[in-house]
Amino acid sequence: MANITVKLFASLGEYLPAEAKDNAIMIALPKDGTVGAAIDELKVPTERCHLVLLNGVFVPPAQRASAALADGDTVAIWPPVAGG
Repeated sequence: MANITVKLFASLGEYLPAEAKDNAIMIALPKDGTVGAAIDELKVPTERCHLVLLNGVFVPPAQRASAALADGDTVAIWPPVAGG
């Protein structure tokens, strides 16, 4: 298993479990876990995952299903932002 920290920002915070602290939760995924699997684990709709970073590096939507995670990684996710 790999222990991954997932941080959900802005309106995505509603998908964090009650025990989350500071917009983050640690989850355990199989060694072959991916960024997409981390998103699925928290049941965040993929269309709401606009900006996804793996250890501070942008992960494009087409690569999320295959971007491998390692123990200790951090995935940070932001929803689409509107404004002007």
